[in-house]
Amino acid sequence: MRFLPLTTRLSLTASAAALMLALPAVLGAPALGQAVPDAQPEVQAQALPPAEAVPGTPETTTTPDAANSGEVPQAPDATTAVGDHVAAVGSIMPQSFSGIVAEVSPAVVNITTTSVVSRPAGRQRGGPAFPPGSPFSDLFRDFGIPGFPGPESPFGDPGFGAPQMQQRSNALGSGFVVSAEGLIVTNNHVIDGADEIEIEFQSGARLPATLIGTDPSTDIAVLKVQVDKPLPFVRFGDSDRAQVGDWVLALGNPLGQGFSASAGIISAKSRALTGTYDDFIQTDAAINRGNSGGPLFNLQGEVIGVNTAILSPNGGSIGIGFSMASNVVKGVVDQLENFGETRRGWLGVKIQDVSPEIAESLGMEVESGAMVTDVPAGPALEAGIQAGDVITSFAGNPVTDTRDLVRRVADAPVGEAVDVTVLRSGAPVTLQVTLGRRELADADGSGAPQGEQPSEGASSELLGMSLVPMTPELAARLQLPETAQGLVVQDIDATSDASAKGLRIGDVIVEAGQQPVAALADLRARIDEAREAGRQSVLVLVRREGEPRFVALSIAED
Repeated sequence: MRFLPLTTRLSLTASAAALMLALPAVLGAPALGQAVPDAQPEVQAQALPPAEAVPGTPETTTTPDAANSGEVPQAPDATTAVGDHVAAVGSIMPQSFSGIVAEVSPAVVNITTTSVVSRPAGRQRGGPAFPPGSPFSDLFRDFGIPGFPGPESPFGDPGFGAPQMQQRSNALGSGFVVSAEGLIVTNNHVIDGADEIEIEFQSGARLPATLIGTDPSTDIAVLKVQVDKPLPFVRFGDSDRAQVGDWVLALGNPLGQGFSASAGIISAKSRALTGTYDDFIQTDAAINRGNSGGPLFNLQGEVIGVNTAILSPNGGSIGIGFSMASNVVKGVVDQLENFGETRRGWLGVKIQDVSPEIAESLGMEVESGAMVTDVPAGPALEAGIQAGDVITSFAGNPVTDTRDLVRRVADAPVGEAVDVTVLRSGAPVTLQVTLGRRELADADGSGAPQGEQPSEGASSELLGMSLVPMTPELAARLQLPETAQGLVVQDIDATSDASAKGLRIGDVIVEAGQQPVAALADLRARIDEAREAGRQSVLVLVRREGEPRFVALSIAED
């Protein structure tokens, strides 16, 4: 489960968060924080590992009223999913979810992983072990409690700087069966680094699992258990058809307490957290650590999401959970099952969203599509796509923004020729691009080093910036090719529109009005042309540390 800290939340590690359940008397509060004066702490994404096994929990984690036969469950046949028998439920709240839960529960599993971790030697004489950097370890060390020494510890116990010892550690998560042959879906972070993976069914039966493949980009992993009879399994539903306000059920193994169900509604859709391919369903159904990898069901018994992350001030559910949409997961699972890895399409362009200012500067009626900022060597360059093009259609489907284009390209088969329509100089142009493979392209990522402030030279004031033409000496200082051209920002007025749009000293303006600029006269000419066309801004292409970005700068005259 990924953990999104809320305003008052500490950056707790998994062990520290788990100890909050075990030491209420010692801690006396759900979370310890440090005040930030005159500002609200920002919300940021952070990984929330699966729940750790807590000493004293029952050996079996099945629910008390479940049939604890210890036998592997068997499906009536290998083609019918357990959710197929769920009757359609109306849009109003049902009196009970018991029928759906009873139908799909046999396909939901607990996952226990075992891995080897390093911990300081000599910890046995002190208190419980905390990972380095945990606020609890700092608290206990500051008070000189044995087992939590610092450099000046009066107890002389070994601390985190002491020699490390290898220990085996268990972690808990959730998953669900998607085929009668024993294919299981969970989160990648549930099994990441595990030496052993064990699956527990609701009946109490346990089976070892092997890893088929993982996709860290969507945090999905596929496992397999060997069975000699068909297993109960569930089907994926169409997450695109789900609507905000629909009822959903989250099943899993929260905090290692066993099979559990919680109900809620879809609070929002198409949430993006930190990943390139993020398409999360937000729900207020209770999701906690240990629910990682568990299914989110609609009322037809179909999986429409994989529970992955929560937003929380203390590690527990506050009704803001995130499940990766099933329409993303289905494609990943199919590829992992068939190839053991993902094989995503690759177009080979750098893109940015079309802002209202950019749309106005290009004379576009609507601010949609994905603007191409750079075209490195790859499929797009070979097909003739150029920087400054706005991609408006991919494979016959309209492109709304950069996220939409990234998802469509990733879902397209590698090696397939697709039609890509771009807006160029105000007119549509259709090109045919043969897609490459994203994973191979990512293996060759690179970035230009940080540039230095340009040296002094003859400059002119324009649009609130002091600009100087590129010279071989400036190019060398900025670690650019000797033949680089453009206008270098030497100084910038903090009250200017350029400063408000994020330009800074050392940036290089290489295009204006989608035409190259090598001298100040070029930029002035583009500004005059835009004003004559009645536009309020001019589109400039800026390079910073080798990365391009289009910015629409205001040219309105006072």
